[in-house]
Amino acid sequence: MNYFLIMSVLCFFTNIMGFELMNSIKRPGVGIGVIIIRDGKILLGKRKNSHGKESWCPPGGHLEFGESFQECARRETFEETGLIINDSIQGPTVNNIFVEDDKHYITVFMITKSVQGEAYVAEPDKCEEWQWFTPEHLPKPLFLPVESLFKQGFEMNSYYSSQEKEHCY
Repeated sequence: MNYFLIMSVLCFFTNIMGFELMNSIKRPGVGIGVIIIRDGKILLGKRKNSHGKESWCPPGGHLEFGESFQECARRETFEETGLIINDSIQGPTVNNIFVEDDKHYITVFMITKSVQGEAYVAEPDKCEEWQWFTPEHLPKPLFLPVESLFKQGFEMNSYYSSQEKEHCY
C-alpha cells in the first residue's frame, strides 16, 4: 500500500513539474503575413501596438491552433482591413528574432491578387492606416519580417505565370 501511495505522489509531482518546465521553455510563434497585390502595388498598414510600433506591414497575425495558412490569411485580412480574400498561395517564409521585444517568430507569407472590397482600418487600436505601395517605393521602417522578405529578394509577381503577371490587379 505504501508503495502505491509513494508512486502516486511521485507521479503527481513529476507531472506538475514537467508541465511547468514545458510552459517555461520559450518557443517561436507562427505568424502569417498576407501580401495583397492590386494594380502592381501591395497593401501595407502602419502598426500601432508595441510590437513593431510605427513600422509598416501587410495584414496578418498569429496562426490559430487547427487553422490552415489560407484560413488564417482570410481571417486576419478581413479582421484588419475588411477585404475578402478569394484565394491565396503560399510564398516565402522568414525567421526573425525581435531582440528588444524578446520574441521569436516564423512568418509564412501568403500571396493573393484576388480580393474583394476596399481596405479600411477595421482595428484602429492596432493599425493607424492602410496604403498601397509599389515595391520600388516602400515606406520605412518596414516591420522586421517584411524587411527580411525583401532582403531575400522577394518579387511579388514571381509567384504567378507570365500571362497572369500582365493581369495582376
